[in-house]
Amino acid sequence: MRFRQVHLDFHTSEAIPGIGRDFDKGQFQDMLRKGHVDSITVFSKCHHGWAYHPSEANEMHPHLTFDLLGGMIEAAHEIGVKTPVYLSAGLDEKLARRHPEWLIRDVNDNTNWVDGFMKPGYHQFCMNSPYLDVLLSQIDEVVRRYDADGIFLDIVGVRKCFCHTCVGQLLAEGKDPRDTAAVVELGERTYATYARRVRETIDAVKPGLPVFHNGGHIRRGRRDLAAMNSHLELESLPTGGWGYDHFPLSARYAQGLGLPFLGMTGKFHTSWGEFGGYKHPNALRYETALSIANGARCSIGDQLHPEGWMDPATYAIIGAAYAEVESKEAWCTDVRSVADVGLFSVEASGQEEGAERTGDSDAGAVRMLLEGHVLFDVIDMASDFHRYRVIILPDRIAITGELGEKVKAFLAQGGKLLATGASGLNVEGTDFAIELGVRYAGVNAYKPSYFRPHFALESLPEASFVFYSKGQQIEVTEEGTVLGDRENPYFNRDVFTFCSHQHTPSALQPNGPGMVESRSGIYIAWNVFEEYASVGSLVLKESVLYALNKLIGAAKTLSTNLPAQGVVTLMEQPAEGRYVNHLLYAVPVKRGKGVEVIEDLMPVYGTKVSVRLGKPVKHVYLAPQMTELAFETDAEGTVHYEVPKLLCHQMVVMDV
Repeated sequence: MRFRQVHLDFHTSEAIPGIGRDFDKGQFQDMLRKGHVDSITVFSKCHHGWAYHPSEANEMHPHLTFDLLGGMIEAAHEIGVKTPVYLSAGLDEKLARRHPEWLIRDVNDNTNWVDGFMKPGYHQFCMNSPYLDVLLSQIDEVVRRYDADGIFLDIVGVRKCFCHTCVGQLLAEGKDPRDTAAVVELGERTYATYARRVRETIDAVKPGLPVFHNGGHIRRGRRDLAAMNSHLELESLPTGGWGYDHFPLSARYAQGLGLPFLGMTGKFHTSWGEFGGYKHPNALRYETALSIANGARCSIGDQLHPEGWMDPATYAIIGAAYAEVESKEAWCTDVRSVADVGLFSVEASGQEEGAERTGDSDAGAVRMLLEGHVLFDVIDMASDFHRYRVIILPDRIAITGELGEKVKAFLAQGGKLLATGASGLNVEGTDFAIELGVRYAGVNAYKPSYFRPHFALESLPEASFVFYSKGQQIEVTEEGTVLGDRENPYFNRDVFTFCSHQHTPSALQPNGPGMVESRSGIYIAWNVFEEYASVGSLVLKESVLYALNKLIGAAKTLSTNLPAQGVVTLMEQPAEGRYVNHLLYAVPVKRGKGVEVIEDLMPVYGTKVSVRLGKPVKHVYLAPQMTELAFETDAEGTVHYEVPKLLCHQMVVMDV
């Protein structure tokens, strides 16, 4: 997999004339060189359904007069650029109007993406319909006729479908189409069949050709779905609705799956399909640096103009980022993460209903860990818990039989837990299934309630702090030590009992423990991660970081004085005998209605880092500058160094 990919969209209406008429091989190549691009996903078929090459399996765009796909592949290969080929799999608008009976339907017989045919937009196909055979013939044609370096299939995944084909199959199998579980199970089978037949179709012509099925999000805990791909492309456009928290969460999970992966952002100010919208070059510099700092390769989304010319402004912006990536690749190849903490994903547990892309508990936990500069991975049931010193069970992880056994084995070997909210309870929610130094007394009747820590916070003085999230009422056992009390308000806010503008103040009386330490770890009685995602209170983060630092203790791998908006990772490059510490700093700001923008990159001076590797370090240097960096090693074997200046991204290499 190449490091510097462009994902080139071309969703082009039949109402536009002159398709591709300005395509020029030399200009195409010049833009790829200008953008420092070494791989570009080019297109066979778009969401409108048209082919961009002569086709018997499909229909060429009515206003295209030559083989555009073939021309792009030839031009790219001539200068050493790879060309995976894109086909819109789930969408085909010209065919949707000819065969609406093949479309996905909801329980009310509505279509999606748009619910009907009198609105602009696309309609998604059911892969349990005859459409699958049409799609497979299109894939077969591309693989046979073109020197594709891979196949990218878009808008696919497990779907709930109530089309006539799916309902008829359920009835034929003696199942009830009104049974949600039966519908979901058929959706799982349908997607598995689709993925298997795609693989068989490709392998019949070019065995092992890479293929990726894109659904916009890699579902944590579904390793079976991930394994249907040869690699992963983590679609994560921060300005397009994903935000800057999504990619680190997705990447820290993908690191553990054993598949090569890349981070896919976009050049757009907002999201896909935006013509004339551009990010500041600094945003792409940061986003691509964030990819390689998390063990990923890079992909940047673009959309070709209907007339076929590559936009020079776009490739100037991409080139500013990819020139830097190109200089850093040697230190980012074949790496693996170093982590003290494993964040057990709520999405991976299957216990979070209706989560979209992140889920508040996962997102809040990742944000705290990033801001606290904690080295962490995102894990699931199949992960090796023993790699970590601490496992976090965020907010709503009920202890099933399998998870309970893994947790007990982890604790028996000296591991520690940080559990919050309802995490640690049995599946019935009636009692704790693991020993956390507390007894369960039910859901706290007061919301919000207050936390008075027995320890000093880093930035805040002693006080009773409001916690807005759902809390659990607990009692300490002989195994537990109270680290902070819960205080309840005088009463909940009600029509006849309310006080002031928001909520009732604390009655300033202890009402049981709010945070307890035991031999197993630390338990916090609120959904603190979910709350941090929604309100971001400093006390939440500082309480969690206090707990983590107490649990990790002197064995903590990395410490730094980098400000909270900085990001730190530590990657091992075993084949080269070295570790690479990535330091990043940028501050996204919100513009308009929720668009996160990076514009200014402010330098950070005097960043101090301490790294405990458990092995001697021979020398330390900045990469790619190759500047030697002074360092000291203390009696415990911890290496200390200072980075004089950090602008956006800096790698510090430690040879061992």
